Order: sequence, then structure tokens, then C-alpha cells
Amino acid sequence: MPNLSVPVPRPVPSAWWADAVVYQIYPRSFADGNGDGMGDLRGVLLRLPYLEKLGVDAVWLSPFYKSPQADGGYDVADYRQVDPLFGTLADFDAMLQEAHRRGLKVIVDLVPNHTSDEHTWFQAALRAAPGSPERERYIFRDGKDEVPGSGDGRLAPNNWKSIFGGPAWTRLTNADGSPGQWYLHLFDTRQPDLNWENPEVQEEMRSVLRFWLDRGADGFRVDVAHGLVKEAGLPDWDGAAAMVEGTTGPRRESHLPGDAPHAHTDAEEPHRAVSPMYPPSPFFDQDGVHEIYRDWNRVLAEYGGDRMMVAEAWVEPAERLARYVRPDEMQQAFNFDFLLAGWDAGRMADAINASLAAAASVGAPCTWVLSNHDTVRHSTRFGLKDPTTFPKGIGAGDEQPDAALGLARARAATLVALALPGSAYLYQGEELGLPEHTTLPDAARQDPTFFRTQGAEIGRDGCRVPLPWAQGEPGFGFSGGDSGQAPWLPQPDSFGPLAADQQDGEEGSTLELYRAALAFRSARHLGRGTVEWTEEHAPDSGLLAFRNGDVIVLSNLGFASAPVPNGYTVALSSGPEPASDRAAMREVPVDCTVYLLED
Repeated sequence: MPNLSVPVPRPVPSAWWADAVVYQIYPRSFADGNGDGMGDLRGVLLRLPYLEKLGVDAVWLSPFYKSPQADGGYDVADYRQVDPLFGTLADFDAMLQEAHRRGLKVIVDLVPNHTSDEHTWFQAALRAAPGSPERERYIFRDGKDEVPGSGDGRLAPNNWKSIFGGPAWTRLTNADGSPGQWYLHLFDTRQPDLNWENPEVQEEMRSVLRFWLDRGADGFRVDVAHGLVKEAGLPDWDGAAAMVEGTTGPRRESHLPGDAPHAHTDAEEPHRAVSPMYPPSPFFDQDGVHEIYRDWNRVLAEYGGDRMMVAEAWVEPAERLARYVRPDEMQQAFNFDFLLAGWDAGRMADAINASLAAAASVGAPCTWVLSNHDTVRHSTRFGLKDPTTFPKGIGAGDEQPDAALGLARARAATLVALALPGSAYLYQGEELGLPEHTTLPDAARQDPTFFRTQGAEIGRDGCRVPLPWAQGEPGFGFSGGDSGQAPWLPQPDSFGPLAADQQDGEEGSTLELYRAALAFRSARHLGRGTVEWTEEHAPDSGLLAFRNGDVIVLSNLGFASAPVPNGYTVALSSGPEPASDRAAMREVPVDCTVYLLED
């Protein structure tokens, strides 16, 4: 008999964000409003009717700030300016005003761990002397002597590795040509880490928060929220850390029915689904970050309208993540445990239980997410031989997914996520069932991880390919007609039949499934509900079954059909179903099907 106990939640806030469905827009790839092949804020404005019809509550915009685009805009040169690639501040204001008119909230991406090397602060630091106030805004250190006492400082201050591959330290060359100090960059060399021990850095970021709040932003997604504070003394660390796109380390146990234990070879190492930190690092999830977010909470409290923050905090276990959403800190944190569960009933059930328990302990809502701009799309991951793996990108020479199976499973997993209480985050294009571009030419790649690892890590370009809006137009309508330039990343041919105009109004399409699921979720207030595992719940057999209010979610992730409980009819199904008589359906078909049932 399965364990049917579920944590009893504390009351969560009544604010809009507590059960919102948020749609992530990666501006470079969402919609091009001026025909130059690059997505922009005008493109977002023009597609707001689409998002309103989809039924989401808010949009989260990945960075659109002034930037040299060394890391797709996550290298910020000016936090108060829109990059000309994306338009102007006036374009942002117009987009935000129209979004609000349509009832959509707008969440801005904030990047506080690092700036661009073109930021005026870092340029001033390069011109300044060691120990100067300009250098104290970042993390500059003298190097270690190769031979103790030699004074050459030829070795990096410690052995930390960059998340993007290679060392996390770069040495400067002084104006006279002599070697200088080293600076820390947990990501690309062009993304120097800020020194959050410096009060000037703290005050500057408060000012940035107020700048966007004054313009009407409803909240912030905080990038690398767990990384701002480093352990005192910057000690050596022999582990390896990564963000959401995957990492190395011991493989998590699979719960797939009939799945035999499998000893992975070194060649399979990139496809292991594991903790993003192994062992715990001295630069992630330090206790000092929480005082920063208490401070920011007080800034948001100066503004009305339930302003919010959501943390991108890659921490484990769930109890550590819950610390970020205590009542005086952030309002939400991304629940990556659920994303990492993959297509596996046991792991998914474990993630749901752990997430609900951790959130309940601090009276916060859970969040549910399956894909974002840093991960291989779940419609592709779920089509791999092992649908619990998390490769760091997929290239033409890697295992190619079963596209039909992956899409069927992705549709099913989406119905599970949208039926859970709390807030859900959708990544642009998943409502079209878009796959990862797994055969993107290397010459087209732009992700710094690809270059810093000499191609050992394929990187994230495959999930960032511009969206298809119209099958019969150049670039599948991304740039709005025949006159636009080709999209900044090439699109695969498979995008054509999945274009929005091909799915709009088409019964059974993934787009219409998302619209129906979002409407169903809203009408039955599932985001405000609770989870109760039902007697049908049997994760060891691949069956995930729970009740949320008057709705039963019956999810078959296994290989045997399962009965529909007596007295219930199918309200919504992720897979094919007889259109004439839903009440006659008495079994959930094998694998990749989810039913939402009503009594």
C-alpha cells in the first residue's frame, strides 16, 4: 500500500502571485517586432493578445538590459537602460501598460551576482589601483606565488571552477604590461562577480529595484539568488557546480517500472541527473544571502500591489530552498526538484511531497516548472531512452529523442503540474509542444558554455531557438512577414507543423490543450487547493493519483492501463480520447496519459 500522507499546508498569502501561472519570455526568441531577426519588446507587445488568450496571469521577461550579449543579456552593462537590440525604455513602458490593460502582470529579470565587463563600474575598476574603492565593488585578489615568497602571484587565488567551464579567475594585465590582480567570475570571463560585502553594491541594487518598481514592474525574478555571498576567505573547493542544465556527480536512482540498475560509463557522464552542488560549495547558498533578501523585502513593501520576488536558487534539500521564501524574504522560489524528477512516477511523487512539506513549513506557495531557458526542453528530455536524464544540451552526434513519445509525455506532465496547488511557470513555446533543436550547427552556436568547454558541453542554444508563429512565412513568421531578416538562430523544420497558426483552434493540438488546462485550473481554483493522494496512487507501478478539491488527477507513467474511479468522468485528457462519450472511458491508457476527472 503506497504512502498516501501529504503535508498539511499552512495558509498561504492571498496575493495574485500565490497561484499565478507565469509565462517566461526570452526576448531574443519570442517575437521580432521590427524585422531585424532579433526578438524585441515591440514583438512582445504585439503578441500580448496571444498570451491573454492562452490564459496566463503574468509574464516574466528574461534580461533586456543594455548588454554586449556575451551571455544572452545576463551580462548587464546598464541596469537602467534597454539594449537597442530590444528597443527603448519607451517600448518597455508601452508594453507594460498594455500588459496591465489586459490583466497581465510583468516580472523583470534581475541579475545581481555579476555585471558585464563593460559596466562602468568594472571599467573604472580596471583603471584603478589594487585596494581602491573601485576595485572593492568586485572581488579582486592577488594571486598565489608559484614558488612561495617569489612574489609572482602566478597562481589563481583559489581552485574554483566557472559554472561555464574553465577557471573562475582571470588575471589582469597592468597598463605597463606587467601581470596584475585576479578577478572572480563564477560564469563567463565577461561577467565579473560583484562584492556583496560592499555597502555601495547593496545600495546600488536597492536603487535598481526602485527604478523598475517606479515604472510599474510587478516583481522580479532573481538570477543566481543563491550565489551572491561567498564564504569568508574564499577557501579552495574540489567539487563541481552547475546550473539547471545539468552537472556531474552520482546518478540519482531511477524508479521507472522494470528499470534495472545501470552502471553509467564516463561517456554517459553528461547525462546524469544529479544535485547541482556536489559537495556543498563555498560560493552557493551561504547564509548571508538571506539578509540581502530581507532588505529587498522591505524595499518592495514600500510599494503597493503585492509586488513579488521569485528566486532562482539551485539548492538542496527542499528545506534549504524554503529559507528563501520565509515571510520576510522572497515570495516564491523555483521548485527545481520537480523539474529534476523527470518522467518517473516515484521521483515525481517524492518531489511533490518534499516540495509541499518545505513550502508548508514557512507558509509559502509551491512553484512548479518543467522547462526554462537553461534546460533541454522537457518534450525532448522525456523522449530520451532514459527520460530522467538532464544533458547539458543535445547535438547532432548525441542520442536523438523519440519526438512523438517525448511530446506525449510532456503534455501529460504539464497537466500534472497545472493541477497542483501553488504557482506554475511555463517556458515560451512549450504550449506549442516545441522540441529542442538537437541538430543545430555548431557554427550557429552562441552559448559561452559551448566555447569555454571546447564543445564538451553543447550548451543552451537548442532551447532558445526563435518561436514559430506562421508555418508558411519565412522564419515561420518570427519576424512578421516576408520583409524580415532570418532569425538569429536557425529553426528546425520540425517547427513548421507546430507553428501557432497551425494549432490555433485545432482540436487536440498542444496549444488548445494548454488553453483548456489553464481555463480548467482557473475555474476550479486548483492553484488554491490541496493535494491528497488517492487509493489509486501506486508510483512503483507508474501511477500517480491525487485529489485537489473535487478533481482527481490520474497520471499513468507506467506500462499497464489503470481504472477510472467509479462516479468520475474525464474532464480533460493529455492524450487522444473519444470525442463522443467521455463518460464511457473507464481506463487510463498505458504510458504518457493524464486524466483530470470530475465527479
